[in-house]
Amino acid sequence: MQLEKHQIQDLNQDALPSHQRKFNYISGEVKNAEEVVKKLEAFNIAIPSWALGTGGTRFGRFSGGGEPRSLEEKIEDVGLIHALNRSSNSISLHIPWDIPDNAASVKALAAQLGLHFDAVNSNTFQDQKDQALSYKFGSLHHVDKSVRQQAVEHNIQVINYGVELGSKALSVWLADGSNFPGQLNFRNAFQNTLESLQEIYTALPDDWKVWVEYKPYEPNFYSTTIGDWGQSYLLASKLGDKASTLVDLGHHLPNTNIEQIVSLLLMEGKLAGFHFNDSKYGDDDLTVGSINPYQLFLIFNELVEGMDARGLDHATGIGWMIDASHNVKDPIEDLLQSVEAIKIAYAQALLVDYKVLKDAQLNNDVVKAQDILQSAYRTDVRPLLAEARLRAGGVIDPVSAFRKLNVRGELIKERGLKTVATGL
Repeated sequence: MQLEKHQIQDLNQDALPSHQRKFNYISGEVKNAEEVVKKLEAFNIAIPSWALGTGGTRFGRFSGGGEPRSLEEKIEDVGLIHALNRSSNSISLHIPWDIPDNAASVKALAAQLGLHFDAVNSNTFQDQKDQALSYKFGSLHHVDKSVRQQAVEHNIQVINYGVELGSKALSVWLADGSNFPGQLNFRNAFQNTLESLQEIYTALPDDWKVWVEYKPYEPNFYSTTIGDWGQSYLLASKLGDKASTLVDLGHHLPNTNIEQIVSLLLMEGKLAGFHFNDSKYGDDDLTVGSINPYQLFLIFNELVEGMDARGLDHATGIGWMIDASHNVKDPIEDLLQSVEAIKIAYAQALLVDYKVLKDAQLNNDVVKAQDILQSAYRTDVRPLLAEARLRAGGVIDPVSAFRKLNVRGELIKERGLKTVATGL
């Protein structure tokens, strides 16, 4: 299913008067409104191929119908999202869930929809059909060299797929770890992981990056071999300039100061980018901004200040991608909400007067510093986002448009009610 321009225009026509009133008001209140809108137009967030179907838990999965049955249909769904919000112009693949059988035709389909391919993700946390050796006790850290080599070769294969698609980064997340004390020698596991990553690093094209993700627990609960940002940073530092740390917002223990982690990684030039989601208890993979939108704003506050300090382009300086999955929402609606939440936090951070904030910090004026941040956070920037979408050719209200067009109903007609997408 593809949206026609006249459908978007018709939807916007009804919403335009109300939007114009709201935009005119915020433009009068925010001195840099025009600059913010331009930056919002340029800011895109990659959509993960595995989030286009309903997710689930170890207890069950409840398909919503009309799910994409192939990589091509997943690309079409991302095209729908981008047509609505004009903020999701790339797709990130997880291999072997989504192997491009014909890279040229897949790349052409994406280009037709205004999309390109973001980082490719390897999968050594599951055993695949006909796989020779098992990852039950780990992959890149495994005590058996032959298992480690199998995992290395898979990552190199993923790089090769990415090259064919025009991607420029490999994202590595490992489930490697232990469930019981004594099960694992920590130093050996870390050294094995480093040596395995060094082989993968050597296979990277000159213009590629490798992003090393971390997670404190799950599926192993006593230890994970890349358990926090420090361990990821250590590996990335040992690997070289093409390696950096990927931050997944759900991969932290409760009350972790993620914004401080982000600030320091950015300062050291080792922040790869983000897997955005939200969580209440652990790696819940909830809709971005659904639990703690203020923390999301505080993270973007550090990002905008830190990226400006390094002279980085906000849209392209690091990687931006969603990694959310839930089993009770329409996946496309969930992704539309997530992109909106990310861009709201970004827009609010753009409202912060960093010169005034720095003066408050230098004078230890804690009250003023808090007021500056909370004033930006409490500003309703949604009309700025809507204006950016409108100028870029999208719809003023993406979720409402998705429902008015009965997109899910049309997808069910095309694909059937009992389709289940590959992935989690």
